[in-house]
Order: sequence, then structure tokens, then C-alpha cells
Amino acid sequence: MLQNLFHFLIYPGLLFVTVIGGLLSWFDRKVTAMVQFRKGPPILQPFYDFLKLLLVKETILPAQGSKITFLMAPVCALCAAILSGLFILFPLLGIKAGFSGDLIVLFYLLSIPSLAYMIGGLASGNPLASVGASREMKLMISYELTFLLVIAGIILKAGMNIRLFDVLQVQNDTGAFIGSISGVLLFIASIFCLQAKLGLVPFDMAEAETEIMHGHFIEYSGLPYALIKLTKYIMLFILPAFLVAIFMGGFKWQGIHILWSVLKILVVVLLLTLIRNTNPRIKINQAMRFFFLWMNLLAIIAIVLIFFGL
Repeated sequence: MLQNLFHFLIYPGLLFVTVIGGLLSWFDRKVTAMVQFRKGPPILQPFYDFLKLLLVKETILPAQGSKITFLMAPVCALCAAILSGLFILFPLLGIKAGFSGDLIVLFYLLSIPSLAYMIGGLASGNPLASVGASREMKLMISYELTFLLVIAGIILKAGMNIRLFDVLQVQNDTGAFIGSISGVLLFIASIFCLQAKLGLVPFDMAEAETEIMHGHFIEYSGLPYALIKLTKYIMLFILPAFLVAIFMGGFKWQGIHILWSVLKILVVVLLLTLIRNTNPRIKINQAMRFFFLWMNLLAIIAIVLIFFGL
């Protein structure tokens, strides 16, 4: 029992993913500042932002809507992010954990934060939050199908293994999946899925600060918004870690491989950051067309190539 609590709360659970996620958030903001010819924030700024929301800012509840649902949505999002982190990080750390089918469970767990944000926005009773939630719902319908096709492709490449630890073992034996044509195509599709899951430009239309004033988060403040901020830090770490696991052979903690393992995460986050800073926000119908047509087509082509051994 104590060991389980340690794993959930300390390592590789809440504390570990929070610290790494906060540092990656700083990396994201620092690269963004460099692209925009600014100095950027200090390394601890993400943690200052979280503590300010947690300890200083007042929690204001909306007069309309369901207060319990409104408050529980960030809690559900955070719990799902932590559980996803455990399922992803245990195999990456070389611990034989998980179970047959945990890849499918991960697909559902990684979708819960977006669902929770949507439900929380609808529960606030704010019209602008409802618009943001509506956009989030349409965006989810679009990118989740592409993400499912990516996972299906990974399962096929792994010899029909549906356990993350087994997928890593297959890559250790045969080489990283990204070294094949189908692996590259699936990786490209998954990068854009991550961009949408994280709500980053060009797929930030659900928040769109200049249009709908932060969308489904408009009524959040204080502690609930601190939990949302914390969930976003965690997702910025575990989603790239998931891509490293299913495409790049995971982590190795011996010698120079330690540096290479860190660079894998940084490269994925760097790609997400550069996409965010070199593209404008697109309309929701454009995003849906992009995923339904082009990304799904890319994933299907990759799946066909897998059957030909490419």
C-alpha cells in the first residue's frame, strides 16, 4: 500500500511528472521567447505561476451552472494525467508493469483531460465557455480517430502486442519504429494529434483568448485553475514520453544513452513549440478537415505500408 502511494504521489507519479512537466513548460516558453527575440522567463517561472494560483488567487465560483461538476472537472483531469503518466513511465523506466491491453487503456486515459475541460466549461453556465466546449468536442472527434489509427499502426508493427512494455521490447529487438517509412508517417500524424490534445496553436480554437476569452476556462480561477495548469504541465511531459515509447524505443539509462534519452523528449517538445510559433490559429472546420482528410489518410497509408513490411 505504501509503495503504491509512493509511486502515485512521488515517483514516477505526481511530484516527478510535475517537476519535469514544469521544466518542459519553461523550455517551451524559452524557445518561444527566442523565436520572438525576447529574453523569456526564468527557469522557475512555471512553478511560480502555479503557486500564485494555488496560494494567492481567489477561487470564484460561477453563479450559473453546476458548481460540483465545475470543481470536479479539473480534479478528474489531473487524476487521469497522473495515471497515464504511471502507465507510460513504468515501462520507460525498465519496470515490467502494466497489463495486456494497457495501450488501449492509455488511449482512453489520455482523452479524459480534454473531456473534463469540456464538461467543466459546460457546467460553468457561461456562453463563451459553451462555445469553447463545443469547439473542444468537435476537435476531439477529429483528432481522436487519427490517434486511434496511430495506435493501431503501432500494434501492427509490434506484432499485435497491445502492451506498452512489449512494444518497447520489440523495438529493442528490431529497432525503433521511427526508422521505417510507416513509422515516420505515423509519427507525423501523432505530432499533430499531440498539438491538438495540448491545445496549442494552430489547434487552440477552444481557448482562443483573443476571440472567446479563454473559452471553456473562462470561469476558472484560483485552486481549480491551478489544477488545470498542473495538468497541462504533466501532459506536456507524458504525451512526448508516450511518443518516445512507441516510436523511438523508449529510454536507456546507461552512459551516453542517458543524454540521448533526454534529447528525445526535448526534440519532441521542440517540434511542438516550433509548430506553435510558426502557424496561425485555424478555424474549427479547417481543423476537422485537416484531421478527417489528411491525417487519417496519412495514418491509413502508413498502415498499408506496414502490411508490406515498410
